[in-house]
Amino acid sequence: MSVEVTRLPSGLTVVTDTMPHLETAALGVWSGVGGRDEKPDEHGISHLLEHMAFKGTAGRTAMQIAEEIEAVGGDLNAATSTESTAYYARVLKADVPLALDVLSDILTRPTFDPDELEREKSVIEQEIGAAQDTPDDVIFEHLSELAYPDQPMGRSLLGTPETLRAFDRDKLRGYLDTHYRGPDMVVSAAGAVAHADVVAEVEQRFKAFEGPAAPKPRPAVFGQGGSRVVRRDLEQAHLTLAMEGLSQTDPALFSLNVFVNLLGGGMSSRLFQEVREKRGLCYTISTFHMPYSDTGLFGLYTGTDPSDAPEMMRVVVDEITNAVETLREAEVARAKAQMKAGLLMALESCNSRAEQLARHILGYGRVLSVEEMIGRIEAVDIESAREAGRALLSRSRPAVVALGEGRGLEAAVGYAESLNPAVARARYH
Repeated sequence: MSVEVTRLPSGLTVVTDTMPHLETAALGVWSGVGGRDEKPDEHGISHLLEHMAFKGTAGRTAMQIAEEIEAVGGDLNAATSTESTAYYARVLKADVPLALDVLSDILTRPTFDPDELEREKSVIEQEIGAAQDTPDDVIFEHLSELAYPDQPMGRSLLGTPETLRAFDRDKLRGYLDTHYRGPDMVVSAAGAVAHADVVAEVEQRFKAFEGPAAPKPRPAVFGQGGSRVVRRDLEQAHLTLAMEGLSQTDPALFSLNVFVNLLGGGMSSRLFQEVREKRGLCYTISTFHMPYSDTGLFGLYTGTDPSDAPEMMRVVVDEITNAVETLREAEVARAKAQMKAGLLMALESCNSRAEQLARHILGYGRVLSVEEMIGRIEAVDIESAREAGRALLSRSRPAVVALGEGRGLEAAVGYAESLNPAVARARYH
């Protein structure tokens, strides 16, 4: 791994990883602003701003932006998340300067043409409608609201038709100027790149991003838990639950990730084996953990026949509770092997590598080496995984959502609410 990092006078960080065997490069601009930075009257503006970046600049029309990249066989895209927004490209090595020129152009000279803006609002309204027709999207939107009530983190990234209609070019320009600052931005590149060349291009093209760091969002507070049954005429009952997890810098994060992985991270996981393979209660079941800068979210998702929902959730609760004290060395070793393999496989992709570099800079202020990450995984043992599980169950009441029809949904969420932190603390301490 040949990672090089340069911090420019503006505070903007350039990070690269040269992969000499490649003929292509992945590169992009990551800004540490996302849905959680939005005020109530800005709900959805981060996502809209991402969309509008491709709708014309002072030097290029929307069509020209697409044509210039695709004329060299490249592609251009963007994504908005809770804590960051990314604009990225994949090109041949000779076209890295062109990609950086386009990326800088869409961020430094967007026109926010009023006609384009109205069209893009309409596009996002269609996206909101499509999400409301998708059970997975609907249930996680409700789960976020329960987990982070009355907070930006509990709101959909898409905004609402009402908030979208209120945005104009001045609002977009103001949000861009406030939150896109050098100290909060990373230009990351991996693959067929030379660090000095990328730095020189960025110094020339990203001069506009100066000034102090953007204002920080208020700390996230996991809610009081509770349950919600959302009635929809669906064939399946969709079930989710969430509990407060750990931030991305918490020393126990890797131990928790191992616990989450062996609980519901693959076909050999406890939940998959017990719920699907032994009982045939579902097609899919999984657990996950999303770390943020100051908090984290443990989650579970499954779908089942409405009549089986109570039994499903009862088994889930039993498995989560029992796993803490009955973990086996072989399970921990298997989870660690999966995590290491996933990490190393991802590093073989220049896209994944560029994204990882940027997220490390934004999250840790530095790039964690492969050896350090593998070392953190290897340091997890059966007792630290157990302790991470105990802490998870003791930290918060669960937020639980059931989506569908059938009389069993109330009973199902009732079982989930038995994951009571007071009971867990009494049991484990």
